[in-house]
Amino acid sequence: MPLSNKDIRRIFVSAVLLFLVIAAFLIIRPIVLSIFGGLILAYIFSPIYKIVYRTIHSRNTVATLMCILVLLIIIVPLWFTIPIIIQQIFDLFNLSQNVDFSQVVSKVFPSATPEFNERLTTIIIQFTGNIASTIFNFFIGLLQSLPTLLLNLAVVLFVFFFSLRDQENLREFISGISPFRKDKETVLVTRFKDITSSIIYGYIIVGIIQGLALGLGLLIFGVPKALTLTILGAFASMLPMIGPWFIWIPVTLSMLIAGNVGVAVAFAVYCAFFVSTIDNILRPYIVSRKAGVSSVIVLVGMIGGLFVFNIMGLILGPLILAYLILFLKAYKDGTLSDMFSPAE
Repeated sequence: MPLSNKDIRRIFVSAVLLFLVIAAFLIIRPIVLSIFGGLILAYIFSPIYKIVYRTIHSRNTVATLMCILVLLIIIVPLWFTIPIIIQQIFDLFNLSQNVDFSQVVSKVFPSATPEFNERLTTIIIQFTGNIASTIFNFFIGLLQSLPTLLLNLAVVLFVFFFSLRDQENLREFISGISPFRKDKETVLVTRFKDITSSIIYGYIIVGIIQGLALGLGLLIFGVPKALTLTILGAFASMLPMIGPWFIWIPVTLSMLIAGNVGVAVAFAVYCAFFVSTIDNILRPYIVSRKAGVSSVIVLVGMIGGLFVFNIMGLILGPLILAYLILFLKAYKDGTLSDMFSPAE
């Protein structure tokens, strides 16, 4: 049966729409992570924006102030810390080259055979060398991609500004094109907020606070290269089932090996009873327990997301997995189709 003019027009419109969607995807693909970064920052700073807006009744002014605040938070610490971090990395590399790892291994495993100690020493030397090489290559790549990073930062700020300023219009637009039933949409939005808050505030923000607390202890007890260890401690604190102990236990052992028993014990007590308990104290107050996001999902999402999306993967990875499980549960309960059917 020949196609009618109406069918031909429908096919033509569908083809044009498909072409536009593919073209739009290709256009935004290089900056899609920056767009997500701006949206996530807007979600984080939205409570502050609303508080300031109550005093300054100008959306443009308040959104501009938020952009300046974000720039200060990003640029000022980097401006002062990057030179120190680079110097500390070089110092750590030189220190690793001068350390007699065979003596350290012999102290840790006094009853081991000489062959075992020799093999383990070789592995440790190769491992430290690979870490140093990876770090150096990372910084070299960072310098080479500086123009691209600045362009992506501009996109983040652009999206951040308009997401804050026009958040009500954006919410109405998304709700208008949403395929979900309005009653189900309300439930989903609430659930998404719980999940997002659980991951962003419960793991990212609390992890940074734990890292800063660890850094304070490193400074108080005179641990060398405290800034680099603080940054590593913050990343370790963001990962569930790992935490700041991944940093402070090796530091304590190094103190014991060096003969600083009293300082090592005091540092271990500080970290065990203060740093490692911060998440147990803060998370119940910051994060709603309604989210129910499994630690395994967050850990797998963060590690996998880090490989796929780089640093943004720490947030995007667990969010994607958590949202997928949310829809899988709806499918398992037989309520997935109800989300799209018209409300009765």
